[in-house]
Amino acid sequence: MAEKVSIIVPTFHEAENLPHLLQRISATLDSSKIDWEVIVVDDNSQDETVQVCESLAQTHPLTLIVRTKERGLASAVVAGMKAAQSEFLLCIDADLSHPPEAIPSMIESFSDGKTDFVIGSRYVEGGSTDDDWGVFRWLNSIIATGLAKPLTSAKDPMAGFFALRRSDFQAAYETLDPVGYKIGLELIVKCYCQKVAEVPIHFSDRQFGESKLSFKEQLNYLKHLSKLYDFKWPEATRFFRFGMVGFSGVFINLAALAVLLEFSMLAPVAMAVAIWIAMSWNFLLNREVTFHDRTTTNIGSEYVRFCMASLTGAALNWSVATLLWTTVPMFADSPTIAGLVGIVAGMFANFTLCRRFVFFAKEQNETPQQQESLKKERSRFSAGS
Repeated sequence: MAEKVSIIVPTFHEAENLPHLLQRISATLDSSKIDWEVIVVDDNSQDETVQVCESLAQTHPLTLIVRTKERGLASAVVAGMKAAQSEFLLCIDADLSHPPEAIPSMIESFSDGKTDFVIGSRYVEGGSTDDDWGVFRWLNSIIATGLAKPLTSAKDPMAGFFALRRSDFQAAYETLDPVGYKIGLELIVKCYCQKVAEVPIHFSDRQFGESKLSFKEQLNYLKHLSKLYDFKWPEATRFFRFGMVGFSGVFINLAALAVLLEFSMLAPVAMAVAIWIAMSWNFLLNREVTFHDRTTTNIGSEYVRFCMASLTGAALNWSVATLLWTTVPMFADSPTIAGLVGIVAGMFANFTLCRRFVFFAKEQNETPQQQESLKKERSRFSAGS
């Protein structure tokens, strides 16, 4: 039985490229055992895309979707995949940078029954790019790929030429939140793809039209990465942000103290006020950055609970550091190390209290049993306070 593949082509001002792309797809697949269709998803280009697609549809299995209320390559790919009906879904750029001649090899990679995702890769053995890539373009690619390494072992996770099973896409569809243009990485992570195969390709520079890559899209990529890290390691990334907020609070504390002392405030009072300013800073920043998905409208109550949690963490910090310094021989001559251990212990305690008793708005993935358990713990905490 022939394999069936839906080829998703996101477009914006790509009318010149589409006839050349369809010609090469047809020449490659019509002689193979692969049944195919092309779904062009256009972001209301206002060029000749509609007319070109209407003409191509007379001789090729092509469907055009024109979006007028949404834009973006990643969301266009998702829209095309949602409309597709074939067993395999394949994404390819319209600018002729990806060789359609590699499609049969990419679909063949699924025949082992274990492969979840296939990339047309520039960076595996046999892969290549055009020779005129400048230093900036190479550096941009290397940095972007490096930032994605913790999320996947693929050598070219940024590629826009990839394929996956429709069943895997459907299973993860509700979790997809595409930002920018790197939808392949999003699918690898959220479809829980364990085995990613990479087929070597030659990546060519576009022949017609202009590149859509911009500084804004690069910023979107960083935003996208942050979301994917949150998805894969939600508590670890939350704790990292919590630590960064706490680190920034140190500088706020010192700056506030310097200013207050400059105005001749008594040192003990200035220290207390500076600590309060830093604590308030940490609260606001944690509310917006670390626990933005768990806040309530009752900011006053959250602030009081945050101050209580911070004081508890500070007390544990002092207690652990003092206990180690005064009772453990190896720390007797190293009060700084004892203090560092105390800081870590206090930060973990503060984070745990913030997560469970300060910012505890109901999360969508909490079960009723988890919600009831947290409610009981919060009641005990409030009673004890």
